[in-house]
Amino acid sequence: MSRWILRCIEVLGRLPLPLLRGLGVVLGWALYLLVRSRRRVVDINLTICFPEWTPSFRRRQSIRTFVAFAQAWLDRGWLWHASPEVLRERLRLCGALEELVGDAPTVLFAPHFVGLDAGWTALTQQGKRSFTTIYTDQANKVADAWILAGRKRFGGRLFGRIEGVKPIIAGLKAGEPLYLLPDMNFGSEESLFVPFFGRPAATVPSLSRFARLSRAKVVPILCRLTSNGYEIEVLPAWMDFPSGDLEADTARMNRTLETYIKQMPEQYYWVHKRFKDQPAGMTPPY
Repeated sequence: MSRWILRCIEVLGRLPLPLLRGLGVVLGWALYLLVRSRRRVVDINLTICFPEWTPSFRRRQSIRTFVAFAQAWLDRGWLWHASPEVLRERLRLCGALEELVGDAPTVLFAPHFVGLDAGWTALTQQGKRSFTTIYTDQANKVADAWILAGRKRFGGRLFGRIEGVKPIIAGLKAGEPLYLLPDMNFGSEESLFVPFFGRPAATVPSLSRFARLSRAKVVPILCRLTSNGYEIEVLPAWMDFPSGDLEADTARMNRTLETYIKQMPEQYYWVHKRFKDQPAGMTPPY
């Protein structure tokens, strides 16, 4: 079944982009209507993070979230299988590209917007440096092999979480930028509880730690799904980061992330149980 689904995504990736995105709208609506458990997660997340939204507006944003999620998944059919020329037409690197020049240790703060794989693909295809990232094995081995092959298409190194931090730090010091996505709930064991839209959220302090251990600059990178493909915007490096205060740095990361999310809330990964772990005495909202 998995092989058939993945093969369908690959074949659909050959369609003209407007038609493929239209199919994404249909699939997104289907997911919204049928996958009630994730619809509930999205609704709870949006209620917590945007209490000022009316129920009707929140519902519209929830539908847009499922549509963007579906469109991005279907886009992997061309991201990982279309010709390099097609990718250059559809993936636009822009912004403070000078931050990627040279060999200075660099951590790229890449939040979980739906275009995260487009950002990685654009960097590894069009960038002048060798990039690294951290990979979590998928339970479905067929899907795992497909995702790994797609992300390795244009090179770059993927570190498994079980490999520890030493090879990652070595890569940073050698001038390989790290594409880091630290804004999910990875459990409370190695996380700090810092505010995210006003509610405590278990947040790994890896952005500050990697920057401190490798003396790297932190450069945010935002991946936007557009009608023509994706826009991958490189922002200027953060000033005075890390500060030496791990908790303050992690709280700053979440505060800044909030400003990014407000620019395109429907494209953030709200299907994730971001507030699953809570401090003692607080009940998870799900």
